Order: sequence, then C-alpha cells, then structure tokens
Amino acid sequence: MTSPLVSITRDIPGTPSIPGATLRIAPAEPQMSRAQLLEFIRGSSVIVSMFHDKVDDEFLDAAGPQLKGVCNFAVGTDNFDLSACRKRNVLVTNTPDAVTEGTANIAFALMLDAARRVCEGDRFVRAGKFERAGNIFPTGWLGVHLTGQTLLIVGAGRIGRAVALRGLGFGMKILYVARSTHPDFEQAPLAAQRIDLDDGLRRADFVSIHTPLTPDTRHLINAQRLKLMKPTAVLVNTARGPVVHEQALADALKAGTIYAAGLDVFEFEPKVNPDLLTCDNAVFTPHIGSAERRYREQMTAMVCDNARSILAGERPPNLV
Repeated sequence: MTSPLVSITRDIPGTPSIPGATLRIAPAEPQMSRAQLLEFIRGSSVIVSMFHDKVDDEFLDAAGPQLKGVCNFAVGTDNFDLSACRKRNVLVTNTPDAVTEGTANIAFALMLDAARRVCEGDRFVRAGKFERAGNIFPTGWLGVHLTGQTLLIVGAGRIGRAVALRGLGFGMKILYVARSTHPDFEQAPLAAQRIDLDDGLRRADFVSIHTPLTPDTRHLINAQRLKLMKPTAVLVNTARGPVVHEQALADALKAGTIYAAGLDVFEFEPKVNPDLLTCDNAVFTPHIGSAERRYREQMTAMVCDNARSILAGERPPNLV
C-alpha cells in the first residue's frame, strides 16, 4: 500500500516530519506559478499551503477527490474559499499563537522606525549625506515620541494584545476597536478602553492594525478615515494589505495628513503602490511578521501535527 502524499507548497523552516506519509516539498524560491502549483498538488491527501495560495474550487479540483485537508502555514484564512472546502469535506487548519510574538515584534519595530525615522536616517548615512552635512543638532531629524502617547489597537486578538502589552513598556495609553468587549484588554495590566473606530482614529497617536481581511474590513482605512487622524499620527499595518487603501495612504503621507506609516503587508502584494515607494515617511518590510526562526519552526511543527491528525482520521488541533 502506498503512503499518503503530503504536498508542501513552499519549503518551510526546520525539519518537517509526518510519520507514514510521503512528503513532497516545493523549493523556497522562486514561488510557483498558479499552473505549477495546481500540477504540484495533484494526488495529495493533505496539502500544506502558504498564505498566498488561493484555495478555491480550481485548487481543490486539481488536488483530486482523495484530498482530506489543507493546513495553512499562517493564522489567516482569507486565501480560502471555506464553503468550497466544506462542500468537499476538506478540513482546514491554521497556525494560531505561533505567529503572535514575531508579528507583534515587527509591528512595534515599524512603529519605532516610523516615529524615529530610522530607515530614513539609514538612507541618509549610506548616501554619504551625514558625512557631508554633519550632525544637524538640535533641530534636525526630529521624530515623534511614544511615552504617554495613545495607542489604538484595531482588532483585539492575540497579536493586537501582544502589541498593546509592548506599548505599556513605553507608558502608552491603550484604546481598542473590536466587535465585542474583550475583558483581557480591559482588565489589568492593559486597562484599555473599547472605542468606536472613528473616535479612536481621532484620539490616537499610533494606530496598529490587527484585524482579519473580510468584506467588511477591506479598505477599512480609507481616505475619509485617514483625514480623521492627527497630522502627528503613525499608522502601522501588519495584518492584511487590503485593509488599508494604499493610494489613499500614499496621498495622506504626501499631504502631511498623517506623520508616517509602517507596512509589512500590501494591498496588491507583492506589488507595492509606486506612489507609496516615493514617500520618505513610510517604512516597509516584505511580509515578514512571523519571521523569527523559533516561531516559524513552531509553525512547521503545527502544520505537521495537523496533517498527521487529518491522515489518522482525528480532529486536528487547529481546525478552522
């Protein structure tokens, strides 16, 4: 009897192991085309997918009727047509918790970078301008401070809470936006206040986005809402790119409507709006939120455990 095939659509950190299964692992780069992906997954019993793999009817048909489950190497599942999976009795899993600390770290790194103009300063030094101009003290390179400022968390999940906890270390006051009250935000140590999004944008000095991508959150941050923000405010997005209207953000940054922005995700990823790229007051990272070795290796262990459970006919630990 041949062993079930588990196809992993991109090389993953650590050493993936699923006893009793044959593993087929795509290289880390280049990313496969859609046609190559559909051919690669053919005949799989379980697929380990990436956040950029669109799991829809076409994908499921290409895999074949023997497919039992798709394990997403990510916490979000906006790349899935969950109803299509449900119709075929294909189980869907994700990797919650493992992405929390790394993504919170990159969110706060972007916040600090944008506030204190770190990347802008790096470019200045590399171009030899520091050597020519010297240290423009005390009026040059002024940024915005964090201590005592108001941090608005949009999306009160695990990552949003982890970012809020980091804000406490800087003496920040925490507001949050969520569909319902979150006692873990409102109790000590955060003692955060739940607020309407528009009111929160008016009051916040820093805004960190952690909401999933849904029809309701697409372009949640648009031109009208950017105009609500302070001209000294910083916007950070480490959730999903389309939550922010990129052209509106570029326009706001150029006009000085807001002070700065830090983005780890993009509306048309991996493409970036050309107008954004010309904004010195924007900081970018290439969707690396969870990219700390420890946590990526945890994600590998989680998808392997989910796949093993699916093949064994058990309920997987991270069933979506």
